[in-house]
Amino acid sequence: MRIVAALGGNALLARGQKPDASVQQANVARAVPSLATLAEEHELVLTHGNGPQVGVLALQSAADPNLTTPYPFDVLGAQTQGMIGYWLLQALQNQLPGRQVASIINQTLVLASDPAFDTPTKFIGEVYDEARARRLADERGWTVRPDGAGWRRVIGSPRPQRVVETRLIRLLLASGAVVVCAGGGGVPVIRNERGKLQGVEAVVDKDLTAAVLAEALDADLLMILTDVPHISRDFGTPEETPILRATPAALRREDLPAGSMGPKADAACRFVELTGGMATIGRLDDAPAMLAGTAGTIVTPAGHYGGPGDLRAPDVLPPPTLDNA
Repeated sequence: MRIVAALGGNALLARGQKPDASVQQANVARAVPSLATLAEEHELVLTHGNGPQVGVLALQSAADPNLTTPYPFDVLGAQTQGMIGYWLLQALQNQLPGRQVASIINQTLVLASDPAFDTPTKFIGEVYDEARARRLADERGWTVRPDGAGWRRVIGSPRPQRVVETRLIRLLLASGAVVVCAGGGGVPVIRNERGKLQGVEAVVDKDLTAAVLAEALDADLLMILTDVPHISRDFGTPEETPILRATPAALRREDLPAGSMGPKADAACRFVELTGGMATIGRLDDAPAMLAGTAGTIVTPAGHYGGPGDLRAPDVLPPPTLDNA
């Protein structure tokens, strides 16, 4: 099977953790065994988030007295791709001796006319209390919004259209390599009036980019790996209930937060709707169990899944069940 796995930024840096390199490297070391289990038997493309990390670099750049202007977000995104990609590359090489692992910097094409440029929604950076977030917003011209119990900065997040280096990723997969790519959703670029690629000030949602990439690569499975075990209805309330199986139509009817689980569900639904494949959403440590169909939220055209054999032989699927089980 060909698997595209999207590793969340919060899985690399948990809420409340210091954004030190040693902390993140330790988190990567804990993450890699589950990913290596997938790579041992399947083709694996690994993408990753960068929300906390790009926020840290943005703060450092804004505070550097030697810079005339802070580095733009496309450049910061490329920096995080190199940093996180290096950590994942090395950890995977150590976990999979003899296996080739490639970590590459990617550009993601977006539309210059995307209305998201005028409506910031993508959370980046550290979590603050409301008073400090509003103070930083006044001082730096940020837009800030609540994110769970805290507040964070938000910027524009245009929809990804295509990963520019898709052909290169195909070549690497054909050579037998594990590929780390499209970090942070990829460096956002547009085609300017001369038809040339040009970076833009934005952050692309990494889960939507993973869905676009998985579709282009003819992947069998899109895995969205985060720090919660599954999607829940009425999350954080006494009525909270898990959603363990769903069709895209059923999942799209759920009222999921736009700044967190909403884009993950959207990405999963997009991939399943366009390819007829499967998408899963769940905790990083549960990745092997998600593949086996025993953990996470599993999204398929018919709303059920009995294990990898279902994907290898779709003509023998059992009859459709209800939208949601």
